[in-house]
Amino acid sequence: MPLTDHLTDDDAGSVPIRLIRKSELAVWLGLQPQFVRSWVETTAFQAEPGAISLVPGADGKLSMVLAALGEDEDPWAGAALAARLPVGLYRLAEPAEPKAARWLALSWVLATYVFGRYKTKPDRTWPRLVWPEGCDRALVDSMADAIALVRDLINVPAADMGPADLAAAAESLASRFGAGVRVIVGDGLLVENYPAIHAVGKAAAHPRQPRLIDLVWGDDKAPRLTLVGKGVCFDTGGLDLKAAGNMKLMKKDMGGAAHVLGLASMVMAARLPVRLRVLIPAVENAIGGDAMRPLDVLATRKGLTVEVGNTDAEGRLILADALAEASREKPELLIDIATLTGAARTALGTDIATMFSNNDLLAADLMRAGEDEHDPIWRLPLHKPYRRMLDSKVADLSNVSDGPHAGAITAALFLQEFVGSGIPWAHFDIMAWNGSGRPGRPDGGEAMAIRAIFAVILARFGTIV
Repeated sequence: MPLTDHLTDDDAGSVPIRLIRKSELAVWLGLQPQFVRSWVETTAFQAEPGAISLVPGADGKLSMVLAALGEDEDPWAGAALAARLPVGLYRLAEPAEPKAARWLALSWVLATYVFGRYKTKPDRTWPRLVWPEGCDRALVDSMADAIALVRDLINVPAADMGPADLAAAAESLASRFGAGVRVIVGDGLLVENYPAIHAVGKAAAHPRQPRLIDLVWGDDKAPRLTLVGKGVCFDTGGLDLKAAGNMKLMKKDMGGAAHVLGLASMVMAARLPVRLRVLIPAVENAIGGDAMRPLDVLATRKGLTVEVGNTDAEGRLILADALAEASREKPELLIDIATLTGAARTALGTDIATMFSNNDLLAADLMRAGEDEHDPIWRLPLHKPYRRMLDSKVADLSNVSDGPHAGAITAALFLQEFVGSGIPWAHFDIMAWNGSGRPGRPDGGEAMAIRAIFAVILARFGTIV
């Protein structure tokens, strides 16, 4: 069921939740009946951040929940409550300001997310929350849907999420919003000049041939917003085979594609006045007699030639063709999202989306939105002197550097070669996975940066129409 089914308008019989900070506790208690003061004292509730107290009434039934907040804003407070409270119906005791109300509702429903496609036992029953007063319901609904979509797509095993399945997911989303989808498959990529996508995916057996998914929505005369997502549905590393430990999570290597579909769903749900285009090169980097080899030289859609320094750096190759096509239309904003490098994780860890941009204003807007939306982003530089690390003796450039350093930067510099001049562009290098669960953020596939990116899109292209 939709996550927001855990929110309701019916407050009959609901139990109030009083959000309180430690600094407020003494004053608040002084205004309460004796039995409440006695209960808090008996249970040693000190309003330490994250603590809750289930306060009974005279009839022995639950009459109130005290939920302690830290002095700083905690966007995941609702998730912690949903995970810990007994099954029942709850409401905020006092109105919250609109942003806090939105976050409480969103984090509450995100706590109820479970990937249950392969489970034979039903999920647990979750508590429900009355919609907080002043909450932007449409935004919560679209964000929850988008994040669930991203998580679901990433969590599906590669056996059931090949290039054709990814295309089917895009077609399903397009049908929901009245968008159009065109898919170029197999040798059709050569006919239509997407040689790098074809080269990376050609070793995969039928029906897992490479393809380019091209979704279009909105008025053709509106400002152009283009999203590009890496869709490597499984990455063995190719002939430069990954070790078992590194290959285990490679079902998530289509996480960039999942992210742009989730982000597209938010744009379309909001009916923003844009001409949206989503490009997803979808491949499996397989091993076979037809696989690309180290030091092969590949053609690209832009016309540049690329020497394959490592077949395990395949994501940037397929993105090269997609970015070249995206640039042909000169969009007002171009965003690509990819699970691209381990170097980005080394630099910033797994929780922060690594961002590169050729436009300082765009980068500043994204960083600010990341803070505002509690969707962390950090910018790394497109350091031009490092471009020499991609030089090739036999082609226009190599897909990797021979050195061990600055891997995320050199990958971004490679992609920049295929972005048209003057196009505001941001590249996100993300983990797309939670290695350990926290309230609202379970183990498995995770959406990163899309709330922040959507906030920037909304600010740049207008309000909901």
